Amino acid sequence: MPVPMKDNFTSEVLRDAVEAIGSLPGVGRRSALRLALHLLSQPPENIERFSRAVGRLATDVHFCRVCNMVSDSELCPVCADSRRDPSTICVVENAGDAMSIEATGQFNGVYHVLGGIISPINGLGPSDIDIEGLVRRVAELPEAEVIFAMSGDVEGETTAFYIYRRIAREGVKVSTLARGLGFGDNLEYADSLTLGRSLANRQIFKPL
Repeated sequence: MPVPMKDNFTSEVLRDAVEAIGSLPGVGRRSALRLALHLLSQPPENIERFSRAVGRLATDVHFCRVCNMVSDSELCPVCADSRRDPSTICVVENAGDAMSIEATGQFNGVYHVLGGIISPINGLGPSDIDIEGLVRRVAELPEAEVIFAMSGDVEGETTAFYIYRRIAREGVKVSTLARGLGFGDNLEYADSLTLGRSLANRQIFKPL
């Protein structure tokens, strides 16, 4: 008597691929199956190239020792660029947000990637993100502008207020993106024009 296949898969290899792809955020099981079947329809060299590119994320990607940006070396291209203004620091939640701002072509400062935002509901406190690294960077500058570019929801505002209390002093200007972005909007979903205008028209941060 034949043994029924789990989940109607006729290939354990395909099932494993679907489960791996489906573990990505925003990818459901049906979409994962469609993507796996698409890969299966490609020439073997295309699949191997795809596999090598993804595999290198585990071995060849670094996080910048200054700003935590994703980089191919210990110092990211932004921090290594002498033409950038190191006294203007844009604080973002993740590297994707920094990349969105870079795409506007309207920012000539540097970044600080926190690696998250304060979120008690998700078990993330101030010590779980890189606030201390930012505090040290600002302390080394006689004058600086720190631009908060986190999402405008309650957690983003809470994070901004906490950082403000840690860095506020004479010689440090703290600003935030102009709210051309809706309340709670994520930077990664904002178009370059809206984000660029929000950056250019940034406002002095006023803690509530």
